[in-house]
Amino acid sequence: MSTRLLAMDALSPGRDLDHYIHTVSSFEILSAEEEAALGRALRDEGDLEAARRLVLSHLRFVVHMARSYAGYGLSQADLIQEGNVGLMKAVKRFDPDFGVRLVSFAVHWIKAEMHEFILRNWRIVKVATTKAQRKLFFNLRSQKKRLGWMNAEEVASVAETLGVSPEEVTRMEGRMAAFDAHFDLDHSEDDSAPMTAPAAYLAAEGADPAEQVEAEDWEDATVGALQQALAGLDERSRDIIQSRWLAEDKATLHTLADRYGVSAERIRQLELGALKKLKGAIAA
Repeated sequence: MSTRLLAMDALSPGRDLDHYIHTVSSFEILSAEEEAALGRALRDEGDLEAARRLVLSHLRFVVHMARSYAGYGLSQADLIQEGNVGLMKAVKRFDPDFGVRLVSFAVHWIKAEMHEFILRNWRIVKVATTKAQRKLFFNLRSQKKRLGWMNAEEVASVAETLGVSPEEVTRMEGRMAAFDAHFDLDHSEDDSAPMTAPAAYLAAEGADPAEQVEAEDWEDATVGALQQALAGLDERSRDIIQSRWLAEDKATLHTLADRYGVSAERIRQLELGALKKLKGAIAA
């Protein structure tokens, strides 16, 4: 595999994470002098080959940082890929004349991309939106010494360490302890499993037995009254109603006019008269 293709693969971990880690570990580590020379070549001449070497030599550092965020339950490959984006942003802005090594400068950019990815994907409902909340979110996870809820003394200690109020610590701990739930039941679950999805507790429309009986009685009464009213019409009027309203392929006024040898207007009048009789019979 060529060096250029190897470099392209190194920016995306893919499915084989172990192979990726082995690959990035094989890239050379630059000395301070080499790093400074490459940084100047990129800054002054736009040398993309220099940028490529700077990125490749620090990919192992991104992997190391991604491992520190393993406790969030997100894909390591995705975290590494986001961190690589931050690394490339850092390389683009790197100025060796400040006397700072790239690894120290890139930490901020790599963390920023990883943090954004974690906050975007860890929960459906955002747990932190402001800059202060984001800082508290990540610091609180590192300050908690056990998995259970913190007591008042621990809350006060963490609040003092982070420079926030105890109320803010308590609210953030509650957000972090919450979990996302499927609105509907998982179809793969056993039918005997308890129904814990929110959809299982929604009230069904028309679930009142009294309302169901009332609706069925009204429908039966209405259908019976309609049948009785139809039977009370003369044969021609009944045929017009059935042809115009009850048949699957409804007839037009002109079709019925030709059938009975009268005008379409006469058919319309007979139809209106029959409909009026039906409405009166049903309403009675």
